Amino acid sequence: MADQADAIVVGGGLAGLVAAAELADAGKRVIMLEQESENSLGGQAFWSLGGLFFVDSPEQRRMRIKDSRELALQDWMGSAQFDRPEDHWPRKVAEAFIDFSAGEMRPWLHAQGMRWFPVVGWAERGGALAHGHGNSVPRFHVTWGTGPGVLEPFVRRVRDHAAAGRIALKFRHQASRLIKTHGAMSGVAGEILESSAVERGQQSGRKVTGDFEFHADAVIVTSGGIGGNHDLVRTAWPTDRLGPAPKKMVAGVPHHVDGRMVAITEAAGGAVINRDRMWHYTEGLTNWNPIWPNHGIRILPGPSSLWFDALGERLEAPFLPGFDTLGTLRRILSAGHEYSWFVLTQKIIKKEFALSGSEQNPDLTSKRWIEVLKSRRAKGAPPSVEAFKQHGEDFVVRDNLRDLVAGMNVLAGNDLIDHNRLHAQIAARDREIDNPYSKDAQVTAIHGARRYLGDRLVRTAKPHKILDPANGPLIAVRLNVLTRKTLGGLHTNLNGQVLGANGEPILGLYAAGEVAGFGGGGYHGYNALEGTFLGGCIFSGRNAGRHAAR
Repeated sequence: MADQADAIVVGGGLAGLVAAAELADAGKRVIMLEQESENSLGGQAFWSLGGLFFVDSPEQRRMRIKDSRELALQDWMGSAQFDRPEDHWPRKVAEAFIDFSAGEMRPWLHAQGMRWFPVVGWAERGGALAHGHGNSVPRFHVTWGTGPGVLEPFVRRVRDHAAAGRIALKFRHQASRLIKTHGAMSGVAGEILESSAVERGQQSGRKVTGDFEFHADAVIVTSGGIGGNHDLVRTAWPTDRLGPAPKKMVAGVPHHVDGRMVAITEAAGGAVINRDRMWHYTEGLTNWNPIWPNHGIRILPGPSSLWFDALGERLEAPFLPGFDTLGTLRRILSAGHEYSWFVLTQKIIKKEFALSGSEQNPDLTSKRWIEVLKSRRAKGAPPSVEAFKQHGEDFVVRDNLRDLVAGMNVLAGNDLIDHNRLHAQIAARDREIDNPYSKDAQVTAIHGARRYLGDRLVRTAKPHKILDPANGPLIAVRLNVLTRKTLGGLHTNLNGQVLGANGEPILGLYAAGEVAGFGGGGYHGYNALEGTFLGGCIFSGRNAGRHAAR
């Protein structure tokens, strides 16, 4: 397999692995191009928590969660809010993905050896209306082994095919041009980069040592999104919906998530839709021990931390921790600043704080129950959280509120937080704790969360007064905007075929994963329900690989 194959897959992330495995299973010869080194096989998925969106799963039923395809579709459509003519295929892909999530997805993955943590997480709880944004029930299934556990069966399949000569893995090969012959895809050309010994995720060099040109009847682009290229993020930023793009953001993805292949595929005739739809988190921390440039880590919060904008005003419902990501982003930026604050207690951080990412959850990543029990049942917060509390530049820990406010203002480099105003808001909330009911929407949400067994066991602290010294020390966390996912992208149909400006498929050209908005050119619409990024890579990669094989 020198320079000719049946198919070329551009990108060695999750979607590319799935597509390549499906092609090779069908007996096709595949060349996989990846601009990073071999230790980066798997791409962004490696760094993920491994959450997958299943509907009416055995894990849900064991947790007494009643879910259904109809409820999941209601939640998806209420969140997506499809409203554009070009949303035809994104909507079709979304409907098909719901069917997949409620049907074949889990047993297919289970048969390949994948397993899941028994407590189902309740992410992105929504904007307060049944027909609006958010998950009505917990659906976030953390894969046993986190992101590496999701990758494991597909890496195994690809490496087995590589050993048998059906897949050629070409690392440090950077695609720069898609080749067309008589209107159909016929290959990929680009540069060979110098070898690199950097660790996975670290910034590698771009020195060119040669070039290449490979030929095939099908090309599948699976190169990821734009989250590592903040200039592209700001160019596509939806100012009309979210407000002005932040000047400072932390990067939730490695530098090589650069969006290069979007423009390259456009140059070959592929259409891009929904560029302005994107997914960035509001709970970003500057990593005290970074792997890639400007490395940020997201807090996965429970519902109890009090959330304040940069001016010290408490965020109103539904802008509560874990409820409405993009609505909260818009609310934070409306204050004229790019950061916000959590104020909480040691009791809350111990029970409710988790950090996103495989490397921040070594117990779950290890697949060893003894490590999980040691970490989650320890006296303090999980070790990775305590490390951020001790070393992270965004944390302030004090024994009383006056000192906490002073520390917050020093950290922010201003005097925007007024002690008396902050005290009044927290004290008002604390008075609501005396009863098992409340007019405070967040207190009501806490009581509601604890009615779900999973939240009561591992994710929601018992309601208590923030200002009571017995619950201290007090903790303030400065939260940054963290770039993450591209919700729009290359326009595809359900089979993953890239469409041209006329809406017709370009013969031999496919796209899958984040570069295609996880399917269709943006199957999330405006909002994601979580667990749907990895799932979208698997679903779209499988569809593209199987159709290209035919």
